[in-house]
Amino acid sequence: MTWSCWALAAYLRGSPALSQAIFLIGVFTPGILAVAFTLRVEGEAGVRAILGRIAKWNVSWRFYAFAIAFMPFLKLVAAALHRALTGSWPRFGDTPIVLMLAALLVSTWVQAGEEIGWRGYALPRMSRRLGLGAASVLLGLIWASWHLPLFFYPNSDMRGQSVALYFAQVMAISVVIAWLYWRTGRSLLVVMLFHAAVNNLKDIVPSAIKSPADSYFAGASLLGLISLSLLWISAAFFLYRMRGVALIDDAR
Repeated sequence: MTWSCWALAAYLRGSPALSQAIFLIGVFTPGILAVAFTLRVEGEAGVRAILGRIAKWNVSWRFYAFAIAFMPFLKLVAAALHRALTGSWPRFGDTPIVLMLAALLVSTWVQAGEEIGWRGYALPRMSRRLGLGAASVLLGLIWASWHLPLFFYPNSDMRGQSVALYFAQVMAISVVIAWLYWRTGRSLLVVMLFHAAVNNLKDIVPSAIKSPADSYFAGASLLGLISLSLLWISAAFFLYRMRGVALIDDAR
C-alpha cells in the first residue's frame, strides 16, 4: 500500500500539494494498517492499548537522553576515528544544532505513522516466535525494504546512495530501537523520539555520498563504513542484553 501511494505521488509530482499529501498517506500506512488489524482482532480496547503507548511518557529521563544523543554521539565518535585513520576530519553539517533539535518537535509525531506499525504492532508479535533479538533483526530487514522505492523516487536524498549500506544500517538501528522499546516498558513516544533523532541529527557529520545511478550497491564513504561498524558494535551489545527476551506479555 505504501509503495502504491508513493508511485502515485511520483506520478502526480506536477501537483505538489496533492503529491505530498498522497506521499504522507504512504508514510502513515504501517500505523493505519496496524490500527485496522488490531481493531478487527481485538476491538476498540486493543486500539486504545496500542495508541496509548504514544502517551507513555513516564519513563526515566535517561531513556529520553539516550534517544536524542545516541546518533549524534555515534557520528562524532565516527568523525574522531576518521581523523585518527586519515589525519583529516570529515565534513561537518552546516545546519545549526538548534534547528536540528527544533525539528524533533514536529518529526517525533510524524514517526507515529511508522512506529505504531513497526514497534507497536509487528515487533511484539514477531518476538513471540523468534525472541526479541532475532525479531528486531528481521524487522529491520522488512523496515529497510519498505524504504526501497525512495532510492528511485524523484528528488529523493536517498537516490544514488548505497542500498547495501543503508540496509545494514537500518537493521542495526532496528536492534537498538527494539532494546529501547523493551527497556521503556513499550513506550512508543520514546521510540518515536529516537527515530526522529536518527533522521534529523545524523547529518551533524554527514556520511552519505551520491554515486552514479547504476551504483546503488557501491559508493559508501569511509565515514559511512565507520558509522556502520559502530552501529553494529552497539547492536551486538543490545542483542546480548536481549537474549532470551520475548514480549509475550504485551497483551495488545
